[in-house]
Amino acid sequence: MNDDDLDRIFKALGDPTRRNIIDRLKTRPKQSLFEICALSVAEGGTALSRQAITQHLDLLEKAGLVRVEWSGRTKLHSFDPGPLRKAVSLWLRKHL
Repeated sequence: MNDDDLDRIFKALGDPTRRNIIDRLKTRPKQSLFEICALSVAEGGTALSRQAITQHLDLLEKAGLVRVEWSGRTKLHSFDPGPLRKAVSLWLRKHL
């Protein structure tokens, strides 16, 4: 893991909407875009467009925090804590 990877992970976590998406995926993995959008509204969150949530998911996926699998034509999203654990461990070793 290099500094660019660390930057991507910490940038992804810097937005409260993305942290909320991660929280939802941690609680219930393998959610479609439709489910993520519906849950954000149902849980009293701000209604975001599908496009906005797609952009958040893309950034989380590029950071390695969300993994994707396909079920037919449906893209399912799940939280992957591995890269976050690695990033925190590496960062702490460098700075403590």
